[in-house]
Amino acid sequence: MVLVMIGRVALRACSAWVAMFWLGMPAQALAENSNVLPVAKGKIVLEVYGAIRSTNADEVAQYDWAMLQAFPRVQIETHTSVTDGVHTFDGFLVRDLLEQVGASGAVVVATALNYYEIEIPIEDFNDYDVILAYAMDGKRLRSREKGPLWVVYPRDDHPELQDIRYDYRWVWQVFRLNVL
Repeated sequence: MVLVMIGRVALRACSAWVAMFWLGMPAQALAENSNVLPVAKGKIVLEVYGAIRSTNADEVAQYDWAMLQAFPRVQIETHTSVTDGVHTFDGFLVRDLLEQVGASGAVVVATALNYYEIEIPIEDFNDYDVILAYAMDGKRLRSREKGPLWVVYPRDDHPELQDIRYDYRWVWQVFRLNVL
């Protein structure tokens, strides 16, 4: 199913070919020009804004749980500087999220529920498999357990990530990303 936007009117087409027929343009061009994400139907868990091309609200990309869990699941087993022992984190690659919204900045400002903010260079997401984790050790992260989302680096896989500069980037209770 393809959602075709003509001005403020959304039309559903059973395929890109039907959309191409309606609009008289190649399906690839249709996909390349689509800056609209599906509308979040549930409670908003994450907002992405700033230097992005694709949105689903007023200049913002809003995500509910279903949308976030539609990203390919990635697991990281690693130590953290704030917990004991090795933990298994489930989440999705931040670079996949940034690709979906068409991010074009150099830095992402991650904001937590307590309004702690930290700038994370976009190159971190390309150089390392950094995830936004929604579960630790098989249990969904709640606000009291650093949820709903926690920036997690594959710390044990790269000695350079065991530097305190990276520890500050492990933002928990993330609810907003601003691409600058």
